[in-house]
Amino acid sequence: MAPKSKPDLVTRDYTIHLAKRTHKTTFKSKTPKAIKEIKKFAEKAMGTKDVRISTDVNKYVWSQGVRNPPKRIRVRLSRKRNEDEDADEKLYTLVEHVQVASFKGLETETIDA
Repeated sequence: MAPKSKPDLVTRDYTIHLAKRTHKTTFKSKTPKAIKEIKKFAEKAMGTKDVRISTDVNKYVWSQGVRNPPKRIRVRLSRKRNEDEDADEKLYTLVEHVQVASFKGLETETIDA
């Protein structure tokens, strides 16, 4: 049987629990590791090797310094077409920050484009 083909362009909202992903990490590498973990999460969730993090996400994660990244972050992952013709991947994932008042009761949502 052939594997199911994923929809080409899709956008979803996720909550990433950064605290559990940076637990038992040295102070000076906590926030850099949080950025790497966001990339890893996006790569796994969207199935693309090319992950681009927006400056809003970067500023939010670094807002409390190198030692103390936020516990959670709400992100919008968008799988988009690569405009560059000589790129290895046809698709890339864009990670954008979504402002929320509280993380209570939030679930993964698919956004219709």
